[in-house]
Amino acid sequence: MKLFAIADLHLPGGDIKPMDVFGEQWSGHFERICADWRERVGDGDAVLIPGDISWAMQLTEAVLDLRAIGELPGRKLLIKGNHDYWWSSLTRVQEAMGETMTAIQHSAADLGPWVVCGTRGWVFPTEAAPLTPGDEKIFRRELQRLRMALDEAQRLAAGRPVVAMLHYPPLYESQRDTEFTAMLEQYRVHTAVYGHLHGAGIRAGFTGEHNGVRYALTSCDSLGFRLMEIDMSA
Repeated sequence: MKLFAIADLHLPGGDIKPMDVFGEQWSGHFERICADWRERVGDGDAVLIPGDISWAMQLTEAVLDLRAIGELPGRKLLIKGNHDYWWSSLTRVQEAMGETMTAIQHSAADLGPWVVCGTRGWVFPTEAAPLTPGDEKIFRRELQRLRMALDEAQRLAAGRPVVAMLHYPPLYESQRDTEFTAMLEQYRVHTAVYGHLHGAGIRAGFTGEHNGVRYALTSCDSLGFRLMEIDMSA
């Protein structure tokens, strides 16, 4: 089994929403992703999608996008991003997904060689930008949800490697020690994948190893609209 990741597909949600308004590089982006996906992913492989899946506002509007993802090879595991307003209750979302798709919501799934868990995450406080009371509340809630996901993953894994998905970055190139990274280190997570960063913001993202945890920015434009294969060998 191979493990891949790609975030921020930003599918149209039933409307014609040209992504090239964000730059010419987005022209036909999903067609390019699909071509790469079909070439490299087998039915026995798995693909992680860390959020911002569809621009749809309602679940009914996201069904065509979910169907398009479901028709691609491999098992797909998805978490909610900040633009996934269509993501309602976990039960309804899972019912709308095909058999090859699993919705992860501060929960975990067993892939055999590895266990995958995840939650959306949130912005974290910095010296230059402390959180507002509202953001602080969401930040604390997402930390708790990450712990719930990691607790479940740890129970399922029984010593096997754990991969964590977040939509928001748990760290930046300039700030690698956060409450998110401390928790990932505490649970000895093998790899954490995230998205959310685009354009000039991509340079702020960190990809590499920090304190024993591997991190990978997987927003699709940061990857040149090709899936990233996650190295789980070490």
